[in-house]
Amino acid sequence: MTPERRERLMTTLNRRQPDLTVVLEDVQDPHNVAAVLRTCDAVGIQDIYIISTMAPRRKRWGHRSSSSAERWLTLHQFDSQASCVEALRKKYDKILTTHLSADAVSLHDIDFTGSVALVFGNEQNGVSETMRNLADGNFIIPQMGIIRSLNISVACAVSIYEAMRQKNNAGHYDQRKLPAAQYNMLLEDWGFRGEAWKEDEDWK
Repeated sequence: MTPERRERLMTTLNRRQPDLTVVLEDVQDPHNVAAVLRTCDAVGIQDIYIISTMAPRRKRWGHRSSSSAERWLTLHQFDSQASCVEALRKKYDKILTTHLSADAVSLHDIDFTGSVALVFGNEQNGVSETMRNLADGNFIIPQMGIIRSLNISVACAVSIYEAMRQKNNAGHYDQRKLPAAQYNMLLEDWGFRGEAWKEDEDWK
């Protein structure tokens, strides 16, 4: 690995945010998932949680749409909401689902300086009742139009960029937050992946 590549990897890892994650529940379109993965990488999210109760697990999520972002992320896949939430509870203090309800809070009222997992649901039906019952609450993205819904990849991007704004203002990107063991493991793993994919335009 060249010194320049190592420096790029270290800079990226130093900005990863272990206290922020995205959960995708039964999202069917692989291009939506791929778009979400690319945005998560851009914001500095390392761990992504994917629940698949309606179809078998996938190994790839649309190479072109994600510019291979998935190879730089850690994907955790689950066959049930309960098993996913059990894993989330070990790392995150609050689980919030995107759902229009009387008690839903605005995206802008969420404190993203804490430890938060955001759940986005199926394109047709949204987050399931099962998942909503397991979560700590619901949130909505403020909208002014007649159509009160956004494409899932857009909704996720809007939400986690608000999280990035808050975290950046709080100085979360100015210091390394990944645990040392995870940091060192990813640095080594990424080094091998970078060498394997060095012909890509997005790996210079």
